[in-house]
Amino acid sequence: MSYRIPLFDLNYGPEEVQALADTIRDNWISMGPRCEAFEREFAALLDAPYALTVDNCTNALFLALRALGVGAGDEVLVPSLTFVATVNAVRYVGAEPVFCDIAGPDNLCLSPDEIEAKITSRTKAVIVMHYGGFPCDMRRIMAVAAKRGLRVVEDACHGPLSVWEGRRIGTIGDIGCFSFFSNKNISTGEGGMMTFRDQALFERAKLLRSHGMTTTSYQRAGGHSTQYDVIDLGYNFRMDDLRAALGRVQLQRLPKDLEQRARVRGWYESRLEGLPEITVPFAGHNGFVSNYIFVVALKEGGAGRRDRVRERLHAQGIQTSVHYPCAHRFSLYRERAGHLPWSEFASDHLITLPMYSKLTEEQVCEIVDTLKQVVVEP
Repeated sequence: MSYRIPLFDLNYGPEEVQALADTIRDNWISMGPRCEAFEREFAALLDAPYALTVDNCTNALFLALRALGVGAGDEVLVPSLTFVATVNAVRYVGAEPVFCDIAGPDNLCLSPDEIEAKITSRTKAVIVMHYGGFPCDMRRIMAVAAKRGLRVVEDACHGPLSVWEGRRIGTIGDIGCFSFFSNKNISTGEGGMMTFRDQALFERAKLLRSHGMTTTSYQRAGGHSTQYDVIDLGYNFRMDDLRAALGRVQLQRLPKDLEQRARVRGWYESRLEGLPEITVPFAGHNGFVSNYIFVVALKEGGAGRRDRVRERLHAQGIQTSVHYPCAHRFSLYRERAGHLPWSEFASDHLITLPMYSKLTEEQVCEIVDTLKQVVVEP
């Protein structure tokens, strides 16, 4: 179906086309100098000591856990209201995901109280996911982690440049993981980035990223080395220079794109204020965030009513989505989880409305007016 107002619109221009053409003309398209430049520029923009390109955020999360020594017999605390990759990464390393609830309907991030309540003698780490780019309560989470000796991985795929107490998310825990999937704030089709505060963790992940080899193909091709050793069982999680070229252009666009997204969110919030059937999570948040998505929640009615509202919006040419089905409800994880009331309520009542910098104020007005009309229908 073709929508008059899509959920997402790619923020590309002639600069991305030129970046790809230049990379091809330079005759090196796999991991090489553009990946290295992208890492430097990303680290500088986030004020992170180290950054590492990878092929996607799923592998970034897996690699983070491997670098931190998480493995069989360990438990990792995770949100359920997230894309399932956050949870799958725990299983990849042989550890057990332990699902934690969100803070509530107004704050869709992981609850610090849940984290503290579910720590056991086997708990090794916690993965926090900054929902929509809005920071988790990192002050409390980091305090609990320090007290109980836990490692913290930030799933920051929603939040490049989001700020928590003067710091960028992804630079607060031990390792930050970012996604450059096609609908993210930085879009390269596939791709991801890891950020580190600790050099030893960075070097460990860098080694594992490329087969545990001591040199790269680009280093050998350039004559910097003719031999290599394999000193660990690594993987092929490399980004290529074509995607890095796109990422560098997208990184330059990011600050202005996020400023415009903040305006779009402001239009939404002002027009939805006082609508009795709707809650706007994170309403009134005054910090700088990426606004990756814009979600509203029906106050009642469950998934059936929510889906009827979505169908009516779609009939009017307005695309929507749901972020996310609870991971603990999937068949793979159903036996591992108990009841997570706030996550389940959110999953059954959330509607993701269109959010991108090209949205006009008139389009936002149309979306909200249509929502107000269809939400009161039986």
